[in-house]
Amino acid sequence: MVPLSGCRTRRRACDTTDRDSWCANGLRGTCLRHHGPWTARPAAGEVCSTGCIQTAMVCEEMTAEPEFPTAWATIPGLVSEQARRNGSTVAIVEGRTRRTYAELHAEASRVTRAAMACGVTAGDRVAIWAPNSARWIVTALGLLGAGATLVPIGTRLRGPEAADILRRTRCRGLFTVRGFLGIDYPSLLTDQGVLPDLDFRVVLSDTRTMDSTGVAPEIAHSRRTAADRQTADDVFASAGASGSHRDSAGTGAQSSPAGRRSGSAPTGWRAFLAGGERIPLSEARSRADAVSAEALSDILFTSGTTGTPKGVLATHRQTLAVLDRWASAVTLRHGDRCLLVNPFSHTFGYKAGIVACLLRAATMFPVAVFDPRSAADLMTAERITVLAGPPTVFTDLLAVGRSYPELRLAGTGGTAIPAELIARMRADLGADQVFTAYGLTESIGVVTVCPPGTDIDRTAHTVGKALPGSEIRILGTDGREVPVGTPGRIVVRGPNVMGGYLDDPDATAAAVDPQGWLHTGDVGALDPDGYLRVTDRLADMFIVGGFNVSPAEVEQTLRGFPGIAEVAVVGVPDERLGEVGAAFVVPSGTAPFDADDLLAWCRTRLAGYKIPRTVRILDRLPRTPAGKVHKRRLRCAQ
Repeated sequence: MVPLSGCRTRRRACDTTDRDSWCANGLRGTCLRHHGPWTARPAAGEVCSTGCIQTAMVCEEMTAEPEFPTAWATIPGLVSEQARRNGSTVAIVEGRTRRTYAELHAEASRVTRAAMACGVTAGDRVAIWAPNSARWIVTALGLLGAGATLVPIGTRLRGPEAADILRRTRCRGLFTVRGFLGIDYPSLLTDQGVLPDLDFRVVLSDTRTMDSTGVAPEIAHSRRTAADRQTADDVFASAGASGSHRDSAGTGAQSSPAGRRSGSAPTGWRAFLAGGERIPLSEARSRADAVSAEALSDILFTSGTTGTPKGVLATHRQTLAVLDRWASAVTLRHGDRCLLVNPFSHTFGYKAGIVACLLRAATMFPVAVFDPRSAADLMTAERITVLAGPPTVFTDLLAVGRSYPELRLAGTGGTAIPAELIARMRADLGADQVFTAYGLTESIGVVTVCPPGTDIDRTAHTVGKALPGSEIRILGTDGREVPVGTPGRIVVRGPNVMGGYLDDPDATAAAVDPQGWLHTGDVGALDPDGYLRVTDRLADMFIVGGFNVSPAEVEQTLRGFPGIAEVAVVGVPDERLGEVGAAFVVPSGTAPFDADDLLAWCRTRLAGYKIPRTVRILDRLPRTPAGKVHKRRLRCAQ
């Protein structure tokens, strides 16, 4: 048992109410992991009664990077260790199919073998352009086990956008789907020119022929009856080690063996797996064991709300360090049953979803398309205990009108959260605890967490405190730290700072200064207790006749007008003033809405230069895959 560096004897006494922790010198601090239940103060070196792999804590006075045991330094090592320690725990549920951690490890190893047969070597980049599914998780873990760097691509992106990412990352392979929401993803690349580095493509599923309803087997649990769902054998059946192979649709079409490098003819899933059977399992396990903790685990792309999306570099070690701290801060634990509705192409879905669940051996329920009633049925039937998503997820669930007594933890973020919504999440949805968080792709997804148990007002109006082991400062325009309570530019330093942008040293230098501070591009203020309030994004602020306008301030005021469900304010060009505000409003339908009345109402509450010049009514606001309002699209719509 190897503890963290620094405070080497600290242990935690924990149950549902006791959050105390100790160390040999009597210091008390933040617990970095869920252990327990301890019934008494443990002796130095004692192992948690549940067999947790890590038992040490970090003192308040310790700021050093945690020293992870070898098994926890990489994601493949984590999967292997969880299979050994929690092999019988259910890892993924999809319809009637339940995969334990032991089975997940075995299936990921099978993907590793197939990837090796395709010629994937350590450091190669491989993309997944597909919706959330168990197969997505298995594929990602198998590729990481082969030493590859994962490049997730959002399903909302189209051919030119995906081709740009594939070229910039020089991806060797691509895993995608056909038929998801009626889209043939491989065909979207047909007219995108040569992708010189792309050696092979694999179709994870083809719903054009596999499913007469047009719904992918991976998401069938939310759309079909139990009798119609596929079994594990159906999903992961192999066509054999040699000869002709049927493709993933079972159509009998001939496909080249997965090991033959070809960027033109996609290989079916079954043929891909069959191609790996010539690689001994021992070689795959050795490859996974050889993955370096400092190797790139993934390249996730920013949403591009302020320009061209940038590839963010992150290593295995820092991904596990950051998400382990996040999981403890939000109290994610072994035995939790987590509904994963956020896209796996984003940090909220992949890292705060898949990786966090792996760290705690929690059970994952991947959902490709969020439908409120289907989600409500699943939450009730499967006794979901954890749900995290943008505020709209919870607003939609509230409209269904059900309560979920097993839901102990609900998390949200990405935008301002009305106190009324948090209160209803607790009272009407039945969530025992609600947390909020703030982060960006460049911060490995996490900067702050407002932990469960925080009062509603603070949860609604702040995004919490810095992740343990990291620091936050607020800087003025002169680059100096400003007093507590004064708004300024948010910077963060710690293990949650990216390694840089892909092939863009100038942008990296602009984002991360020589002292290691990540400049987030957001504006905010710290209160005396260290809670951060994010007030705006620098790129969103605009100037009306020489006066700075904060869109967030205007939006907060507009939300107080009856009949508004959602609102966004952007700056648009104006011939006389340079810029003026434009408001985009989604009516709630609970009260009559009139734009002229809204503007008249604003005149009694806002300075003249802050009042929007135009109001447009929309059915919904455009959003990025991360759930953030896509303000660049709104500006273009004017």
